[in-house]
Amino acid sequence: MVKICCSLLLLSLLSGQLNANPGLKVRITQKGLEYAKEVGLEILKQNMEKDHFPDLSGYEKFGLGNVKYNISRIHITAVEFPSASISLIPGTGIKLVIGNASLTIDMNWNIRTWMFKDSGRSTVYISKVFVTAIFSTPLDNTGHTSIALTSCRTTSGDIDIKLSGKSGFLRNFFIKYLKKPIHRSLVTNSCPNIRSGIQLIDEDLRSLNVLMPIDDLAEVDYSLNSLPAVFRPFIDLDLKGIVYPAGNYTGPPYVAAPFTIPDQSDSMLHLAFSEYFFQTSSFAYYTAGAFSITIAEETCSYFNISTEIFGSIIPEVAKYSVTPYPVMLKLTATEIPIISLEQDSFTVEIRGSMEVFAVLPDSATQSLFTMNIAANASIALNIFDQKLMGSLCLNRLQFSLAHSNVGFFEISLLENILSYILQTEVIPSANAKLSKGFPLPNLANVTLTRPHITIVQGYLLISTDVHYKH
Repeated sequence: MVKICCSLLLLSLLSGQLNANPGLKVRITQKGLEYAKEVGLEILKQNMEKDHFPDLSGYEKFGLGNVKYNISRIHITAVEFPSASISLIPGTGIKLVIGNASLTIDMNWNIRTWMFKDSGRSTVYISKVFVTAIFSTPLDNTGHTSIALTSCRTTSGDIDIKLSGKSGFLRNFFIKYLKKPIHRSLVTNSCPNIRSGIQLIDEDLRSLNVLMPIDDLAEVDYSLNSLPAVFRPFIDLDLKGIVYPAGNYTGPPYVAAPFTIPDQSDSMLHLAFSEYFFQTSSFAYYTAGAFSITIAEETCSYFNISTEIFGSIIPEVAKYSVTPYPVMLKLTATEIPIISLEQDSFTVEIRGSMEVFAVLPDSATQSLFTMNIAANASIALNIFDQKLMGSLCLNRLQFSLAHSNVGFFEISLLENILSYILQTEVIPSANAKLSKGFPLPNLANVTLTRPHITIVQGYLLISTDVHYKH
């Protein structure tokens, strides 16, 4: 019934490394649960008003004989939930209490005794209905987390039946013998119906894809790392939160550090991505060869680079290559880029190399020199279309000469032109990839509304409300 809450709670598969520190923490606050309750009750109301209920038939004792009854074409025309509450039971699960609910039902009826028989249409008004249900999130024998109805109790108070065209003794007689099966059906079927609904939700949640492709190079694992932790003001879910090279699920060479989310209740949902999460992303893309780029004459957007340009700056290049040739640059990261999350700061440190080649007339290449590069960049983040998007801004560049086939030269002579190439070619290329976005946990039919990003020591926090579309 409370499908939105369940969608937030259960992202399906558990990893084998239970109780390891998570890469992603999800917190559902009381505000989120209240919204889940409102959405869930509205869905329940809509479903009840459009459902068709099975006929009721049977016997009731009447003096020396029986009253045979049949109730058919049962249709709920109105449902009201004036009082409902949802709360957390620490260490147990979720408690839902529906108080003083009422239902209006239209139905056909038929009664027969050995003395007389009659039939007609009636309107039934049931009031003072109370339902108490407790849901838990146990593990099944396959290692999945599921949602289960662990206890349920329904009581109904007043039943008022209006029979069309009946009055006096017969009216009271018929009403007396119709109330009993209606009351019995309500009490005995309410909890099984809730359980059936929960089972359908459970099946739906098991189909959620927790291993999500980011692009052709990487996938992210959002499976649960341990059982949901239920506290009085919120529910915490520890998710594995690891990015893998596509199709390669070997664990990264890092250990996730523990971290805690501050107790904030102004948003429905908090998503806290640890530094470990982003570092596994860096490792995955480094392993997949994403931190390599080739800049050649046909791909350079702003100007054609040639040995003539380099030779005008570095005499050694001019002496080595008298004939002007196009130049090709191969840049690659030589170490896994290091991600750092500090207060209000998301930075990446990249160490790499740039090899400069002359492209000869027969398309063969001749290495001129190789430089070491150390770069520091800031990443600005935003959320769009359920994705976390980034944009690089270069803070600092350092160059050093690693090897030269044209003789030694002062690298400072090239810093301006190389910085320009990086700013105009490499950074835009990286930002084009970052703009495609990083998929956030896929919550069924749930979209984030008014998300806010905060960067603190060791993790990035997204605080957001949600909207559920039924």
